[in-house]
Amino acid sequence: MGETPERNPRAAIIAASVSLAVGALLMGIKFYAYHRTGSSAILSDAMESIVNVAAALFALVSVIYAANPPDSEHPYGHGKIEFFAAGFEGSLIIVAGCAIIWESWDKLFAPVPLANLDLGLLLLAGSGAANLLLGLGLMRAGKRLGSVTLTADGMHVLTDVYTSGGVLVGLFLVRLTGVYWLDPAVACLMAANILVTGYRLMRQAFAGLMQEADPRLLDEICVVLSTKRKSAWIGIHRLRAWRSGSRVHIDFHLILPRDLSLEAAHAEVNEVEDILRAKYGNQADLLIHADPCHVQECPECSQEPCDSRVDAARTGCLWFGDTASRGREAPDT
Repeated sequence: MGETPERNPRAAIIAASVSLAVGALLMGIKFYAYHRTGSSAILSDAMESIVNVAAALFALVSVIYAANPPDSEHPYGHGKIEFFAAGFEGSLIIVAGCAIIWESWDKLFAPVPLANLDLGLLLLAGSGAANLLLGLGLMRAGKRLGSVTLTADGMHVLTDVYTSGGVLVGLFLVRLTGVYWLDPAVACLMAANILVTGYRLMRQAFAGLMQEADPRLLDEICVVLSTKRKSAWIGIHRLRAWRSGSRVHIDFHLILPRDLSLEAAHAEVNEVEDILRAKYGNQADLLIHADPCHVQECPECSQEPCDSRVDAARTGCLWFGDTASRGREAPDT
């Protein structure tokens, strides 16, 4: 069962602000390194840093907007803007990868000498180390705070680390061998890795915007409810759940004994809601519909005494996301 994200919009805004400031500083360092060396690989790395800064700015705006509570115009909150941010970053990463290949391709066949390689290696090593710390920090903050945007920004920054690492290897080999076509060759290899990362981010954003089923979240909900399950909770079906920023939306049908009063059924639903809010906090949006049981569900029910029982109960019946998300079978007639 996954760790429950914290709900701290202020921390997400601070993390996005740090990402923007550090990204702008490192972009300046890389362009200075390109100015001193003339390396196409360093230029490609610097070009990707422009994308980093633009993406960090978009991430900052999105986490500020996503922190707004639900209102009359956005009753489900504003968290989906984070999926737009992830898609935006993914598309920018793909653009950066294509730009790197475009810049480097001609120099594969017409390499040019490089100057001040020692300085270039030093500057890239320093910026790469800073980006590594920033990327890991953003990934950790995104997971802890449940922010898709910070996670996407962290992945983006880490792609820059891979690019810088590849450029460092290429420049070091150039310095040792004097083979200048290694510079654009390594840049093209790094661009391929960048394109894969961009695709993954866009796929993640598309899944969130389309409210694609999250099997891990469904199983997590089932485990939480199964561990606290009461005999009156006969079954659940039509379970649906999705994340939107730091908010979690959950709705399902809860099967209860048919002889319960309306007041008693309402109390059972409230108890289920309390369990889920204890897990997901006040950011959980819950909609639980109570259904009366059917006779074919007797094997799943351990409620006693029961005047309507026609079959003995089975023990150890657990709930799982793949089955709980299905519709309910029609009652026997």
